[in-house]
Parts: sequence; structure tokens; C-alpha cells
Amino acid sequence: MNYFNAGTVLLFSLFATFGRAQSDTTNTKSYADQIMVRVNLDTNIESYVFTQGKEENAEQTVLSINNKTKTSVSIDYKIISATLSFAPKFFKDNDDDALKGNSSYTEFSFRFFPKRFIQNVYYKNVRGFYIENMKDHFPNWQEGKDPHIQFPDLRVQSFGGTTSYILNKNFSARTIYTQGEWQKKSSGSWVPFLDYDLTIFRNKIDDIKTKEFQYKIGGNIGYFYNWVIGKNVNISPYLAIGLGGKFSSYCNIENGNSKETAQYMTIRMEGGLHVGYNTDRFLFGGRMNFNAYAYEQTKNQTIENNNLYGLLYIGYRFAPPRVVKDTYDKVQKKIPVL
Repeated sequence: MNYFNAGTVLLFSLFATFGRAQSDTTNTKSYADQIMVRVNLDTNIESYVFTQGKEENAEQTVLSINNKTKTSVSIDYKIISATLSFAPKFFKDNDDDALKGNSSYTEFSFRFFPKRFIQNVYYKNVRGFYIENMKDHFPNWQEGKDPHIQFPDLRVQSFGGTTSYILNKNFSARTIYTQGEWQKKSSGSWVPFLDYDLTIFRNKIDDIKTKEFQYKIGGNIGYFYNWVIGKNVNISPYLAIGLGGKFSSYCNIENGNSKETAQYMTIRMEGGLHVGYNTDRFLFGGRMNFNAYAYEQTKNQTIENNNLYGLLYIGYRFAPPRVVKDTYDKVQKKIPVL
């Protein structure tokens, strides 16, 4: 099966199900008929925190990637927003291979906004981790001189997404997420959403290969507020919490593909603050976000996955080239409700 074509058909089917791009309303100004290109620069601090024991006797091991700065390029048209993210080596924080090892980071994501729904799907590939808190385990270890313990073959692949619904019809999520609209009046909304993903962990230590599959699904509720200041500035905080389940399947490839399975309850919290400046052509801004979830693997062991980052972006809108508009119009004729 051609998975790319299958994915394309699925996306178009979802578009057909939910409807066409939004136009101007009393509360929002739409830029759906414009192409918008954004360049983003953010500090991607992705880590896994393993806590052994409880309270004052607990010991933590923090696994991080050696890529602290990420660049992404986003293109928006109609109800579609596509983003490619990667961690280039020319940033100083991404090129400390001698002490922390070599890491790679790539992510593709698509987000679209049919009516009051927000649908996001993504694929992320991360490889090469190191123990960040070496001093906690080896008191004589010297920062900047001694190398970190490294796991160059530890690879984490994630396929996932979120499905959200805006309860307040006067609240524009696109103003915050992609700047595809501009909300004219301050407004907020409760937003329930589902998050789900399949994560595959692969590693090789002393020529022994291991593979673990983790399936995660959770229900969340968050509150988003868009405070509009004058005609061009907005400040948008949000906070969300959720509960879910994680299902794990571990496989030792070198031991006859023996498998172990487990189930866990997860706790998730995320939040952030966005500040933006918008005109009909140019836009720029920044945001600070955090995303964390934790689950108790055993009675005395807790595992957390933390993601904290700040982001700066600049963008420009322009009329679509003829070939883009004609292609979209042809698809729209085949799917009339697109």
C-alpha cells in the first residue's frame, strides 16, 4: 500500500466531512485566501525523566537530546497548515557532539481547522540521547570537560495527533495557532480535546537490540483566552490538564522476540503564553510553552516526558500563485464541500 497516497485520501475525506474555509465574520478577519509562510525558531528541550524511589530518597536520571535549537518552516493556505521542523548543526547548542554525542531531530505536522474543530497529525523522529544530570550520579564529574554517558542508538519515533473542539463560536483558535485569522475582540473558550499517539523506542546496547511500542490516548480540557490589544497585538495564555492510558509492548529481538506488555494511567498538563503582532501582510511574535506527562511504571518508579520551549516567529502573507489556486479549485470541484 502507498501510505502517502492513503494519507492524502484520508485528509481530503476529513476536509469533505467538516466543510470549507472560514470567511470574515463579525468577530474575526480571515486570511484563508492568502498563502502565509512563517519561519520559526525555538528551543526544543525534550527529555525523559526516570525517578527511582520516593520522596527524599528518590533518584532521577534525565535523558536529553543534543539539539537545543530547532528551526521550522510553515505554509498555510485555506484550512491547511503544514510544518517541517529540524535541528540544524550550525547552531552552537546543536554541535557539542564530543561531550554529548550526535543527535538528530525531524518532525512533520499538519493542522487544519474545519469549522470549530482543530485536527492535528504529526510524525516525529528523534535519535541520540545522553544522560544530562551526570553530576547527580558521579559527584567528581566535571561539566564541560568530562563526556556524558551516551545512547547513540536510542531512537524514538512518534505518530500521533490531537482532535479538539472550540466550545465558544466567537473564539478564533487560528489567531493563536497559525495566525490564519485575526480575532477582533477579546474572547476565551473552553476546549476539550483528545490526544493520541504511537511511539516506538529502538535501542542497541552491546549488540543487543530492543524495541518497545507505546500507545497512548487521553482526554483533556483546557481554557484558552485571546486578549486583543488595539488593532494589531494579542496576548494569549492557556492551560490544560488531562488523564489517559498508556499501553506498552516490549520486545527483545535478540531473545527470540520475547514480549512483555503493561498498562499505565497517565497524567498530563500543558500550558503557555503567546504574544503576537499582526498586519495584513507581516506578522511576528513569540510564545513559551510547556508540555509534561507522567506515569508510575512500578510502585517506586515514575517516568516523565517533559517538553519546554520558547518560540519566535516571523511571517508574510501573499496572494497564491496561479498554479496553487488552480490546483485547489480542481480539488474543490471533485470535493464540492471543500
